[in-house]
Amino acid sequence: MAGEFNKARDIWLPLAEAGNADAQAWIGSLHANGDGVDVDDAAAFAWYLKSAEGGNTQAQSNIGAMYAMGNGVEKNAEEAVRWFERAAEAGDAHGQFNLAVLLSEGNGIAKDLAKAAEWYRAAAEGGHYPSQARLGHMYSTGHGVEKNRVQAFLWLSLAAQHGIGTALNALEAISNQMSSEEKAEALNLFDAWRGRTAANAGPSRIEPLPG
Repeated sequence: MAGEFNKARDIWLPLAEAGNADAQAWIGSLHANGDGVDVDDAAAFAWYLKSAEGGNTQAQSNIGAMYAMGNGVEKNAEEAVRWFERAAEAGDAHGQFNLAVLLSEGNGIAKDLAKAAEWYRAAAEGGHYPSQARLGHMYSTGHGVEKNRVQAFLWLSLAAQHGIGTALNALEAISNQMSSEEKAEALNLFDAWRGRTAANAGPSRIEPLPG
């Protein structure tokens, strides 16, 4: 396996050094995960930053996460928000999720549950399972959105089918509160959404908080 990573590094490194943002992101992921090289958070941050500045949204999200956690760089909530916003606005589901997490907690940015729900929805609609779970929880409690059992059932079901345990527990609770009409409506929505999945190809993702 190490030999395969070394071969990949030999291919990607010249491209990264020449300024290719995708290659820079891949080199960053090798250093972040210790694939074919020793784990080096500082080197990972340096390569991700080059890639992020070159417009790679996955790297932008990873840079935000590294600032949020203090991995490879001094912890800086404001910088984390700035990079998550860039990634989120460009459509990166992980950036959208991470930005929503900070908004929901008021970490480095004014707490705004309604805005957090909007970003969770954007990521959830892209197939991001942790965002689906969190959006479902918000609909079940009425935090940041108007309480809606049908929407709660939909998003919790989508998350639960991918093994998000907290979603399964919440789904069971919300299901017990629903009328047969609400369940029928929710199941129709679930059937329409269940085939949508997130695009996970790309450099390894770093998230500051679990879903």
